[in-house]
Amino acid sequence: MQSLIGTGVALITPFKKDFSVDTEALKKIVNFVIDGGVEYLVVLGTTAETATLTSEEQELVITTIVEANNGRLPLVLGVGGNNTNKVVEELKNRDFSKFSAILSVSPYYNKPTQEGIYQHFKAVAEASPIPVILYNVPGRTASNMLPSTVLRLANDFKNIIGIKEAAGDIVQAMKLIQNAPKEFLVISGDDMVTLPMVLAGGSGVISVIGEGFPKQFSEMVRLGLQRKVDEAYRLHYLLADSIDMIFEQGNPAGIKEVFKTLGLCENTVRLPLVNVNPDLANRLDKFTQKLS
Repeated sequence: MQSLIGTGVALITPFKKDFSVDTEALKKIVNFVIDGGVEYLVVLGTTAETATLTSEEQELVITTIVEANNGRLPLVLGVGGNNTNKVVEELKNRDFSKFSAILSVSPYYNKPTQEGIYQHFKAVAEASPIPVILYNVPGRTASNMLPSTVLRLANDFKNIIGIKEAAGDIVQAMKLIQNAPKEFLVISGDDMVTLPMVLAGGSGVISVIGEGFPKQFSEMVRLGLQRKVDEAYRLHYLLADSIDMIFEQGNPAGIKEVFKTLGLCENTVRLPLVNVNPDLANRLDKFTQKLS
């Protein structure tokens, strides 16, 4: 899966002021990040506010991105949940011909044991017609997928080809990198620790800030992969304040404010999310104007 090494971006779902899906803005964003140099696109992840989209809206988002991408970059589709049978049914019935892999989040809210997580992803792996990237984000799921569970899955199922690791624990990430099968992708799910993870042997990132500043962030990751440490850290520190800011009051409210400043879409989010407050909006706008 060499095509998934580097920078992937978790695409937002832009909304008009009336909260309907803004397909024209979504096309602009797809072109913006491709022109910025990212390596692949992630469709219907958490950043897309997928939980607030109807089934019809989800299909509209998929169709819009597939058409706008026009085969230029690999696509990864978010397919996950806390009802294993429902996830399996989607995997059996959806057309994945336009996608290189799925990104599947560890079950949230239920707080399964490590054995429960293993059995969930065993069912996912057996049902998926394309490669699977695990997604560990305990800050959202309330349960941490331990390295021992990840490695067990990686060794037991050849189509589990990587993990988006977003525990915010660099030691845990390093254990995965150290012990995973040779071709297994350990992908950062935390923008702030992306460069340290890459330098430790990670495969890249699925990013949020990379969507707003694709040129700088994807170049940082490429420099890290090339072991050009000083040049990579120059870009890391250039972007570091913006990474803190976009998550300060929730994702994707922060990155949508960046896109508003860039003139790509409105900053509209759906409840229970709300817009960033005026102070943060002002700070993000100033940073974006300075960098763009």
